[in-house]
Amino acid sequence: MTDQALDLGGPDRAEAARPCATRPGSAGRFFGRQRELKALRADIERAGLNTLAGRKAPRARVLLIAGRPGSGRTALAEELARQLTEDYPDGVLRVRLTEPGGRPVLPDEAARVLLDRLGIPAPPGAADDDLTAMVREALAGRRAVLLLDDAADSEQVDALLPDNPDCLVVAVSRGPLTGIPDVRPCTLGGMDAKAAIELLTTFTGSVRITVDPQAAEAIAEECGGEPFALALVGGWLAARPNTSVDDAAKQLRGLPDDDEQPMGARPLARAFRLVYESLSQSAARILRLLTLAPAGLADAHTASALAGCSVSAAGATLEGFAALGLVRRTGDDCFEVPGALLPLLRVLLEAEDRPAEVQLARARMLERTVRRLQSCRAITEPEGAEAHKKLSGLPRALRFSTPQSAAEWLGSHQGMLLASARLAVEDGELDTLARRLVSALVRALAAHRGAEAAAPELYGLHQLVLDVAERRSLHREQAAALLNLADLDAQTGRIEDALARYRAALDAGRAANDPYAIGRAMESVGGAYQELGDWQRAGDWYGRALAQRQARGERADEARLYGRLGTVHTYAGRYGEALRSWRAAVAGYRRLGDLPSQARALSEVARVQEYAGRPEESLHTCRDAVEWARRAGDARLQAALQLRLADTLDRLGDPVAARLHRAVAERLLGEEASTYEIRSPSDQD
Repeated sequence: MTDQALDLGGPDRAEAARPCATRPGSAGRFFGRQRELKALRADIERAGLNTLAGRKAPRARVLLIAGRPGSGRTALAEELARQLTEDYPDGVLRVRLTEPGGRPVLPDEAARVLLDRLGIPAPPGAADDDLTAMVREALAGRRAVLLLDDAADSEQVDALLPDNPDCLVVAVSRGPLTGIPDVRPCTLGGMDAKAAIELLTTFTGSVRITVDPQAAEAIAEECGGEPFALALVGGWLAARPNTSVDDAAKQLRGLPDDDEQPMGARPLARAFRLVYESLSQSAARILRLLTLAPAGLADAHTASALAGCSVSAAGATLEGFAALGLVRRTGDDCFEVPGALLPLLRVLLEAEDRPAEVQLARARMLERTVRRLQSCRAITEPEGAEAHKKLSGLPRALRFSTPQSAAEWLGSHQGMLLASARLAVEDGELDTLARRLVSALVRALAAHRGAEAAAPELYGLHQLVLDVAERRSLHREQAAALLNLADLDAQTGRIEDALARYRAALDAGRAANDPYAIGRAMESVGGAYQELGDWQRAGDWYGRALAQRQARGERADEARLYGRLGTVHTYAGRYGEALRSWRAAVAGYRRLGDLPSQARALSEVARVQEYAGRPEESLHTCRDAVEWARRAGDARLQAALQLRLADTLDRLGDPVAARLHRAVAERLLGEEASTYEIRSPSDQD
């Protein structure tokens, strides 16, 4: 297939392929709905049930805008929020509660979006109740509007409802939100004829409407006054400047109703059919395949992979779809299929495309995403690294020019990438590609943002890996996912949850006969018990991990585990066992030639000796540790040990020697700091 734009059909294809931002349309304008706006504003001032009962309202007032997708319900909510900016100085917080594909957004996902927009970090893996409580706490002292778009049910709204009557919640939903008290829905029907014709005029221009006003009224009637249906017909007319409004009305009237559609959905279905049947076969196929895009979100690469065409052709086709109103632009190069169209497109996909072709298109899309993520990570590697060298073998369209451009792409496409990973795992038919996709996304996020900053996203991705591993009985991957999840649980203070996952990882590691996973899990179980203050169990598990490392001859891990045992024995007050463990660690590091670790282990021996009431021995050991730190060239460690020597000498009644050692420590730290000073040329001379 060539790099030219796919034929959209119709006599004025160049006009149809214009970007949405440059065609005439309703962007930035609001039509009609004045009666509904007046009623909603009056509802804000209306005394609620609590006020009538003489009580202060415990929660925010909820305004509900109910209507079918395509009725302009979100546009009305946005206009209302815009008009209320002066009354609510803390701004408008928006979150969508249903994805374009129809999946309800989970409470924790919605809460994370709101916390991110409030600038509040959300701990990875936190429970729904904890996150929604954080949202309510953050809104407690604010006067803001919370716009909850496309709520699926009252539970979604109730979970995010601020405990603050100074806030206002504007909820958009298909129907009533039963269960939330004191809510009167503003139910949307069609626009009045005047507003409908004004909307149509923005696409056609005033002349075409003026010469045939009755035809414009007929179109408004055929579209049921629904803004989205009118916009589709308007986009179709804008792409055909030589077609009269009367011809459009006749063609629209001649389209049969879909008896399987509810009566209220038929006007939109007819308007969509008018536009869809004007597309070329290749463009219509791309439009159908966009239903496979994650959460209805697609860019040129996604469309290119789905259709098997070039990126430039796919990008031009998406621009043409945007001009026709079939997709909406959500970013510089990202588009969204309106949720109102997805059910119609799914029916067409099932009827006109073979299952094998659909599966192949999905596989191509996932493979393209994997390669983009691999390129996104590889650009962060040093120029001589193997991963960086492989970039030259990728097609130019898949490469990033700089790490900054890769990071920007990753940030702007993060929602689409996470949705792609989730849907790939849920599908269950392309698990190999799903595993590669999740792995590539984890590495890209860690490379660009760091493991700590990306922890909330990584937690969800590790859970996806676990789902696939359990489904496919991949015990090694199951153990790895459980260990990663447990580490994040432990970092956020959920030690009991971490302990349960570490034990499950141990079982999975044994099932896979993976020595690394087994040893890592046993050591982590010991660490969890140590955090819980259960020194007996912690020492027992460290001992098991130590025996396993000794059997495998892993000397570095053996020395480290001796140190962990020494720490646990110290906490438990078993100083004799602690000394034996730390001395074994010293011997291990000596054999390995690891001088800094040997010095640190000696310093711990000195600490235990002091706890055991043997200050003279502690002083002697600490001096040995200083000497080994000096040989290792570790100035900070030397300084820390000099300060410990000073403290010990103070306790032994020798303040003069203690002051000398503190002075040495200060000098060492000063020398280390001076190595980072920027010297002028004259200083260097």
